[in-house]
Amino acid sequence: MAVVLDILKNDPRPPRHPEKAHRPDQAVALKKPDWIRVKAPGSKAWGETRAIVREHGLVTVCEEAGCPNIGECWEKRHATFMIMGDTCTRACAFCNVRTGLPDGLDAGEPDKIGDSVAKLGLHHVVITSVDRDDLKDGGAEHFARTIAAIRRASPGTTVEILTPDFLRKDGALEAVVAAKPDVFNHNLETVPSKYLTVRPGARYFHSVRLLQRVKELDPAIFTKSGIMVGLGEERNEVLQLMDDLRSADVDFLTIGQYLQPSKKHHAVMRFVPPDEFKGYETTAYAKGFLLVSATPLTRSSHHAGEDFARLQAARNAKLSPALSA
Repeated sequence: MAVVLDILKNDPRPPRHPEKAHRPDQAVALKKPDWIRVKAPGSKAWGETRAIVREHGLVTVCEEAGCPNIGECWEKRHATFMIMGDTCTRACAFCNVRTGLPDGLDAGEPDKIGDSVAKLGLHHVVITSVDRDDLKDGGAEHFARTIAAIRRASPGTTVEILTPDFLRKDGALEAVVAAKPDVFNHNLETVPSKYLTVRPGARYFHSVRLLQRVKELDPAIFTKSGIMVGLGEERNEVLQLMDDLRSADVDFLTIGQYLQPSKKHHAVMRFVPPDEFKGYETTAYAKGFLLVSATPLTRSSHHAGEDFARLQAARNAKLSPALSA
């Protein structure tokens, strides 16, 4: 079974999910299969990464979302930094990030991120955030300032961002794209029929259009999106989602197994076996994605550095015949 270190169990703050407190418990009737196994955190390198994060007072999605891959990633000094605080203005049914009214932005956070990236010696870094619907630009300028700070502190580091949808925030996307991240990731999370129960604050076709707009603004930026399976989706819905992403010229698709953070979150409807993930991967490549990661433990930022190198190689291989023609 998956082993996730609960480093937040003694948190003295109010409940992480006040909006879920009075919901009936969701059944946890499915036993985790043998193919979902991870190494528990605790190595020396993991501790060193954790110390740098703590030293700068930073938030990571690795911890806040209870990622099962935290032991492996932090041991390799890979961490996904979550900017703009640890409190999200939305309340998605799958997510373990704290919800509520966030604090104001930390103006010094971009430089703290840049300093941490340099100290960790990262070749590739992933920056994500909570949803900040309370901000006029949804936090777009803060994203841009963080990218710029990383460029100053660690010029050789490539930057991947995993953004909110910036719903009803005019000009926000353009500000982020102008900062020229190397990879722009925005997750669809699930198929459109599940949005009302899984991702009620978002709009499926707005998210698809957002990814398409990134390519229109800057074709050189790699685009990426991911979904979870095991939420009750049908196979044909996943295949249609692939087509929607390809129509938006998305380069990279990730597919992973949904794992229920607590009894108050959406139930796991099914554990998808590895052979079905392999089938999704084969189909996605046939539809034209440059890169696909589809396994039970795939997460958006897992192996992001290695995947960026693979993305570059795949694009170059695709362009080579055209250049030689």
